[in-house]
Amino acid sequence: MTGTSFAVVVTCYNYRDFVAEAVDAALAQTRAPAQVIVVDDGSRDGSPELLRERYGDDPRVTVLCVANGGQLSAFQQGLARVDADVVCFLDADDRWSADYLARMATVFDAEREVDFVFSDVELFGHEQRRLGYADAPVDFGYTAIATYLDAHWYGAPTSALALRTPLARRVLDLPGELLATWRLSADNCLVYGASVLGARKRFLPTGAVHYRIHGNNGWWGKQSAQTKFLNRYRSRCLIEQYARRIGLTDACAEDIKLEYRSKPAPSWRETRRYARLAMHGRVSSLLNLSRALSILLARVRG
Repeated sequence: MTGTSFAVVVTCYNYRDFVAEAVDAALAQTRAPAQVIVVDDGSRDGSPELLRERYGDDPRVTVLCVANGGQLSAFQQGLARVDADVVCFLDADDRWSADYLARMATVFDAEREVDFVFSDVELFGHEQRRLGYADAPVDFGYTAIATYLDAHWYGAPTSALALRTPLARRVLDLPGELLATWRLSADNCLVYGASVLGARKRFLPTGAVHYRIHGNNGWWGKQSAQTKFLNRYRSRCLIEQYARRIGLTDACAEDIKLEYRSKPAPSWRETRRYARLAMHGRVSSLLNLSRALSILLARVRG
């Protein structure tokens, strides 16, 4: 059987100092990508000139220099050029170790039902540490109901996300009025959209995604209460956008136990989340409690 083909979409905005390192990392993969598509989103720092000079004659690279429209628009324009089984996204200020795509392929080659794989990230630059969901691989099964009810984030920053291309096309098929809302942090669209639209998700720690901390991009420790509210509010609106498309409502709480059973080895943290969400059902409190207890007992019995 032919192995999974990979496309890499690199998005750049005023990252002339970093973008070549990102593109070169994509080209240096031991599992060579079928495509490397670089979308320069209207940079004014010389990035377009650098990209054309360095990669203009490289048949492995497609360089798209477009008017500034923000990250979501850049995702969409890069995806429109993808002709591969899986698309991976890479921010222009990040980089991968040479075995990243090979590690992703261990899942996508073997498990056709898996739609979405995300990795841990290693911070470098102004901060050095690891961010990851767990220390070992995690099969999350399906996450649509937990995401809809709880806005839980089953994902990672842009550079650690890989989606089967048909799923990515569905996820990024968004109305134009959202382009302004998601000029930044459009990885929310990939993460939340994939969950709500029914992707089966895996977490695979690779140690191969290097997330550069510079300037003000270390967002997790710098959010004010107002910013946190606005981010949560925008994310909730985005989740509702996807839910309306497929007719998902809060009645889905009735099936929370079934979604939980799609996870082969859920952690206690995940079990507690699902038990709590089981209490959201619109039936009697006693039946909700029964569902929550059955989820907890299922975890105990292993």
